[in-house]
Amino acid sequence: MMKKMFRRRFRMSRNLFLRIFRDLEEKYDYFQQKPDVTGQLGFSMWQKVTAALRQLAYGNSSDIMDDSLKMSARVARETLHNFCSCILELYRKRYLRKPFVSDMQQILEHHADYHGLPGMLGSLDCMKWHWELCPTQWQGAHTSGFHGVPAIMLEAVASQDLWIWHAFFGMPGSHNDITIINHSPLFNDRVNGIGPKGTFFVNRVEYMYGYYLVDGIYSEWGVFVKSFTRHGTSDPKRLKFNRVQMAARKDVERAFGVLKKRWRILAMPCRLWDKDQIGNVMYTCIILHNMILEDEGRAVVTYYDDDDPQPGNVTDEDKAANEFLIKSRDIHQNLRADLVEHVSTIPGFETDEDDDE
Repeated sequence: MMKKMFRRRFRMSRNLFLRIFRDLEEKYDYFQQKPDVTGQLGFSMWQKVTAALRQLAYGNSSDIMDDSLKMSARVARETLHNFCSCILELYRKRYLRKPFVSDMQQILEHHADYHGLPGMLGSLDCMKWHWELCPTQWQGAHTSGFHGVPAIMLEAVASQDLWIWHAFFGMPGSHNDITIINHSPLFNDRVNGIGPKGTFFVNRVEYMYGYYLVDGIYSEWGVFVKSFTRHGTSDPKRLKFNRVQMAARKDVERAFGVLKKRWRILAMPCRLWDKDQIGNVMYTCIILHNMILEDEGRAVVTYYDDDDPQPGNVTDEDKAANEFLIKSRDIHQNLRADLVEHVSTIPGFETDEDDDE
């Protein structure tokens, strides 16, 4: 009972909490309890970590910490920002890493077994965080006609276990899923020839790059797989492929839902001013989300401390060729056609007459 209550309040197990606690206490002077100029001891490590996690988990304003922790609003805000900065410095390399060779292989094998989609690296989508305190002079750039309120965008890639492998946050809310991809570093390594490519076979055809499942707004690139439009699609194989693709693409939507449910600060309008601090809060929530998945044994990838991939001798012609392959519409259409044939041999997801309506 106590374990469940602890997890409900802090969104993580006691063991993970103590691991973070020890790392912060050992490496950062701010979280060590010390006397002030009058000789009185300041806030303890427990109070500071609790204040930061409660603001993230419940979305509480900083001045509410005075009720339970006797902490002023200024100290509560300062604690939150220091906590986020330290979490990023400690754990970003491991829990916001791009997939290494060993990670890539495990991801491809898991998605091929679970979803029946060989070559699938994850699902790609964007989420907007309403920025309540957006300065007046910035509101036009951060507001889209669809949402009508200032926001900041998060682009993310999630695998089936809800692990977030890519997070790009900070673009104004006036952007959409198409325009943000032109600013995102998601494909920079591929263009520069860095890291694993995710080569795979489908329908006895070899493809060089793994792909991401996306919705209909994205462009027809060789690294994206979209479903067919429902109107005018009566081929049973395509209908079955649509079902498989749409079911698998929900992985990233589920990840967004869990992220906002676990860290309520992301589900509420953002009440921070500084964009760097807002970004630190977002990335901290994602890191803690991935840490919880690993701690609970739900992550499908076993972590190995591989070396970061280093850029090779890549010429401008090689970069242009890589970019052409990434954005190739022909590869997109051929890949989707081969996946349709492959999915048609998978049992389950049978179509019926209702799907034709």
